[in-house]
Amino acid sequence: MVGKTASCAAMALTFASYAVPDPWWARRAVAVGAVLGLAALNYRGVTKTVMLTRVLVATSLTALAVVVAGIALGGDAGTSRLGGWTALGTGGGYGILQSAGLLFFAFAGYARIATMGEEVRDPRRTIPRAIPIALLITVVIYLTVGFSALLAAGPDLLAGATAPLTTAVDAAGADALTPVVRVGAALASLGALLALIAGIGRTSLAMARHGDLPGWLAAVHPRHRVPHHAEIALAVVVSALAATTDLRGVIGFSSFGVLVYYAIANAAAFTQPAADRRWPRGLNLLGVAGCLVLVATLPWQSLLAGPLMFACGLVGRWAILRRRPDR
Repeated sequence: MVGKTASCAAMALTFASYAVPDPWWARRAVAVGAVLGLAALNYRGVTKTVMLTRVLVATSLTALAVVVAGIALGGDAGTSRLGGWTALGTGGGYGILQSAGLLFFAFAGYARIATMGEEVRDPRRTIPRAIPIALLITVVIYLTVGFSALLAAGPDLLAGATAPLTTAVDAAGADALTPVVRVGAALASLGALLALIAGIGRTSLAMARHGDLPGWLAAVHPRHRVPHHAEIALAVVVSALAATTDLRGVIGFSSFGVLVYYAIANAAAFTQPAADRRWPRGLNLLGVAGCLVLVATLPWQSLLAGPLMFACGLVGRWAILRRRPDR
């Protein structure tokens, strides 16, 4: 919940960075407006959420294709901007691991398919097939777009960019495509935000049903069949984050939460009986170790805020459990 809520704020701020370059207060207002608008749509039911998601995904893929094509045809991109093989070691092993930890939040969405289990036909068959396919598609797209952007702008210019895709297209000499790329990147961020909101609402519902969150969040709308109380609470929290936090800060905070719960997921999978197991136990151990290593390399602000938030969550859960009659 902590990691994905921060991811929502990151996606809302990313959308605003592409939609409204300046001034800063307008970006904040647009980010909050995006959160409230998508939460209102999701409130109307999962069918409407899926319909809009299809449109946003198609638009996003088109925009990314335009980015790659523009860089390839712009004429100014080249391997010289990568800095040669020696540049791979820039920042050392710690820097590489920290970048992997920060990037992890952008890969974590593939498992969100599992949170929609109640609303999927034949989930036992569909979900285990959909997750690896979604991850593979994501990796291929990220590699293609990321490598193209580096060829166009180089790592230093991209590192300081608030809208890196438009920066890459401009640097490649295809600045005529900048408006198209800006709109496509903004819509891609909206698509990610919509999927996050839908997934977190269902996770909150499941946790509330099991008594790990207040029971008020377990309410399901009688007509739209969505966890409407959870959706409202999420919209309020994410709007507050989008209005007050920094994009890089929420990405680090999100990565902390996501890596911790992926470590827990690997540890939980280790206990599965043989009949339910799909992967060898050694892979679970590798997953736990990898997650913990990446957590340790995150920026110090995330390492400070993350445990503090988890401590508050554990204290709150302890208080809830003490009030339960079956404790």
